[in-house]
Amino acid sequence: MTSPVSRLGRRWTGGGGAVTATLLFLAMFAIYAAYEPSALSAFGIGNLLNNGVVLALASAGLTLVVLAGELDLSGSGVIAIANVVVATTSAGHLGSAGSFAVVLGLGAVVGLLNGWLVAELGLQSLAVTIGSLIICQGVALIILPAPGGEVAESIASNLTGDIYGLPVAAVILIGAALLWLLLKRMRRGIAIYAVGADASAARLSGLDVRATKLFAFVLAGLCYAAAGYVYSAEIGSGDPRVSDSFLLFMFASVAIGGTSLTGGRGGILGTLVGAGILTVMQKMLFALGVAEFYTNIFNGVIMIVAIFFGQLGPLLARLRRRKLA
Repeated sequence: MTSPVSRLGRRWTGGGGAVTATLLFLAMFAIYAAYEPSALSAFGIGNLLNNGVVLALASAGLTLVVLAGELDLSGSGVIAIANVVVATTSAGHLGSAGSFAVVLGLGAVVGLLNGWLVAELGLQSLAVTIGSLIICQGVALIILPAPGGEVAESIASNLTGDIYGLPVAAVILIGAALLWLLLKRMRRGIAIYAVGADASAARLSGLDVRATKLFAFVLAGLCYAAAGYVYSAEIGSGDPRVSDSFLLFMFASVAIGGTSLTGGRGGILGTLVGAGILTVMQKMLFALGVAEFYTNIFNGVIMIVAIFFGQLGPLLARLRRRKLA
């Protein structure tokens, strides 16, 4: 017999948006491959994965908070701090492992602070995380006022290379997907869905709403930090302002992947595909010879179309209920 909490959580774990996003990704990749022969080569696929893994990791963290019914704008700020910390410490006394530990610690602290202010004090997540974003960006500028620094060669080679012929980026994404599949079947993962769908009902079912939201924020902070670490490996240096463009694309990945921005419906698998769509779209438009300044228009159109089809099932259900009423 399943518990009320399990039933409440499963009610909101539909994957229609993820399916729509996957079909859209396959269609766009097919167009890209038709105009770019190297797209299907090992190099082309590895390059695509390396280009998309940072956005995918960061968006996965954001998805956890959104599923719990909150918003988090601090992600790009954590990425900025992670990048400059790696660029200023990894080639020195801390090394690759030490800088990774520091970066994860910083991400956890930011997530803990956000979660405490939102879950414990009841402050609005939008306002809190805007403040966290500004603080993170300021700290990043203090650590590294101008682009520079050096990322340890071991980090760059280990995170942008291959493992037994499989790109490391693919291993990271597969690992993230497997961890999500495990989490969503655990009580804490089910609780995230339940709290995002209806916090009052979740509380009556015996869930600790505050602890659930705090958990989501902390785990999100860890994802942002990991994304910043991988990003540092890709660019090989530090830049306190280079992550500014991530925020909008993170929300776009979440929305395109079928996660409801009001919470309680969606998942990280769809978000990973959404990040893939945004990544392959850039390459597709370049292969088609489309001018770069049209990219944002396509981003918006694709996001609206993907959200529409991802939410088509719930939309039709609401229309049927209105007709019956």
